[in-house]
Amino acid sequence: MTKSKHTLIPRMRFPEFRDSEGWSTPKLSDIYRFKQTNTLSREKLNYKTGTIRNIHYGDIHTRFKPIFRIDREKVPYINPNVSIDAFKVENDCAEGDIVLADASEDLTDVGKAIELVSLDNHRVVAGTHTILATRRGSEPILGFGGHLFQSDVVRAGIQKESQGTKVFGISANRISSVKLPLPPTKHEQQQIADCLSSLDDLITAEDRKLEALKTYKQGLMQEIFPKIGQTQPRSRFPEFNGAPGWEEKRLDEVIFPIVRKRKKPSEAYTGLGLRSHGKGTFLKKLIDPDKNSAEYLFEVKCNDLVVNITFAWEGAVAIAGTADDGALVSHRFPTYTFEMGAAIPDFFRYLIFDKQFIYKLGVISPGGAGRNRVLDKKAFLKLNVMLPRTEEQRSIADCLTTLDNKITAQSVKIDSLEQHKRGLMQQLFPTVKEV
Repeated sequence: MTKSKHTLIPRMRFPEFRDSEGWSTPKLSDIYRFKQTNTLSREKLNYKTGTIRNIHYGDIHTRFKPIFRIDREKVPYINPNVSIDAFKVENDCAEGDIVLADASEDLTDVGKAIELVSLDNHRVVAGTHTILATRRGSEPILGFGGHLFQSDVVRAGIQKESQGTKVFGISANRISSVKLPLPPTKHEQQQIADCLSSLDDLITAEDRKLEALKTYKQGLMQEIFPKIGQTQPRSRFPEFNGAPGWEEKRLDEVIFPIVRKRKKPSEAYTGLGLRSHGKGTFLKKLIDPDKNSAEYLFEVKCNDLVVNITFAWEGAVAIAGTADDGALVSHRFPTYTFEMGAAIPDFFRYLIFDKQFIYKLGVISPGGAGRNRVLDKKAFLKLNVMLPRTEEQRSIADCLTTLDNKITAQSVKIDSLEQHKRGLMQQLFPTVKEV
């Protein structure tokens, strides 16, 4: 391996290495060579059976951990009916290899990489839109490369070599000259890898807790809301076991249209739109007061129910929150408030996520995405929903809100750990300017 004579000293080193020589900056092609990949599409992959696993670039972007262990990842097989005669063993993935996604619509993700640390004797190949780099020797040590390719300095070097406008791409040839900062000894590489991997393990454990909370909430909602076609839930809180059953009511019995004065847009206001059929997700954008002045006219208040009746997202529903107070919507987004004593907004925040409500909403939505059709407001107001009494609505809302608060707290905890890791990596690796 040819090493650069230029040496670097990161801002933070473990005590035993503070008097050691600086880091070297070899080119990527000095320590890695490239192997051939395949071009198999998703349609030629499955998750049940096969003899060869295939790493798809989409999974690098969305699923795989930077330190890749096959027993912890869901990796598809190549379909048994696909001929594997052209798959040469010398192009198989090996432990220590780096697999990069060579294309992305986002510059920050182009060249996103994983290091194959454990393959458990499985035969694995790299698929379409990937670059497969294998070590020429024994450096970097196993487990260090995944962190190295996450570092700001390497990410910046790869992004600099990308090309494109709407879709950014890299090639093996273009990234060959990217500098890879390396500690002078394998011992220092191991210390850094162990430190960052322990943080990764902690983040993974907290991720599992988050997923467990989300799964529990999903299962609970299936129990405490009626199934499609049924009028009663499978489970009720103990204090309501002897209470009257849920009643079927039309939406126009529990909500009524809001009539508010028109407002002129200003930069302080946010334009409010909805996306995703029945998901209750807001899209926001600031309004230019000199444009679309006739478009955004009516103010939204917290706890209002807002419906998108037009275009690609017809029928989407949301309940405005505190942060949405003061947003402006046009006549394309009819807005309603709740009838006191009939329904409470906090309960409806969860009802709009319930499968039965989403199903009914879909039934009355004319056409699919991209078709310029309008949802009849009268049809929406005639939708039947199953409702318990307000006391039970409140208990359900309080229970699910408590769960949501735990989910939010867990997400914040994970974000904090990830920020800590990013900050630590900025200290443990040289900066972009230094390289």
